[in-house]
Amino acid sequence: MSVSTTNPLVTIDWLAEHLGEPGLIVAEVDENPELYEEGHIPGAVKLHWRDDLQDPLVRDVVSSGAFEQLMGERGIGNDTTVVLYGDKNNWFAAYAYWYLKVFRHEDVRLLDGGRQKWIEEGRELTAASSTPTPVVYTAKDRDESIRIRRDEVLAGLDSPEVALVDVRSPQEFAGELMAPPGYEQEGASRAGHIPGAQSIPWATAVRDDGTFKALDELRDIYAAKGITPEKEIRAYCRIGERSAHTWFVLQELLGYDNVRNYDGSWTEWGNLVDVPIER
Repeated sequence: MSVSTTNPLVTIDWLAEHLGEPGLIVAEVDENPELYEEGHIPGAVKLHWRDDLQDPLVRDVVSSGAFEQLMGERGIGNDTTVVLYGDKNNWFAAYAYWYLKVFRHEDVRLLDGGRQKWIEEGRELTAASSTPTPVVYTAKDRDESIRIRRDEVLAGLDSPEVALVDVRSPQEFAGELMAPPGYEQEGASRAGHIPGAQSIPWATAVRDDGTFKALDELRDIYAAKGITPEKEIRAYCRIGERSAHTWFVLQELLGYDNVRNYDGSWTEWGNLVDVPIER
């Protein structure tokens, strides 16, 4: 069941109005999973970006069977409208959005402003666990067109039809930082950026309250660095979550046709042998 809109981005007001409706599941996806226990949107289920959405051994998305089990346990069927939100200005919620689109789930939305704006508006939080009724979910074949692997990135470095966007901090891009403070475990053996990449930090796309800027402003921000819709756009960060946020802006908000998230990102590229790096 689709709930009243086809917009991939929904407002706090919209979600508050539709909470509890049949066919709608809200899921919180935080970097810090303890936040959910402290308080979450009433009825929201919990998704952990690593424990639930990444293979426990191989660095990859989970198998189709594991995805079916995860969705079914959370009460998500193939026709369910899924609204995602999280902390850190929706990094990991955007990652989960992209992830569900890899598995071709049709009706996914992102909450504009996420957890931060919900709290700032004084909306209700609850610590009560959500227990949705399990359902049967059937996974579709994965959509690899919105994902890119290292060999394709390497092969396209000199192509004028490709635009690379590095959404990390300027310090990471310049090679001054291997990883942001507190994330050293997700660093790499080399610092810098992929040759030809344009530096457009993910936060450039949002206002102070975490909501996305106006579409015209977003187009101008990316066009100024050559990130334009006629090109194949490849976004990367450190582990793929910040670049999923930028993928959402370009693909879902601006409607660019060919945007791909390099989820291997810098923790892969910066550890590869014999690949080019710029500083």
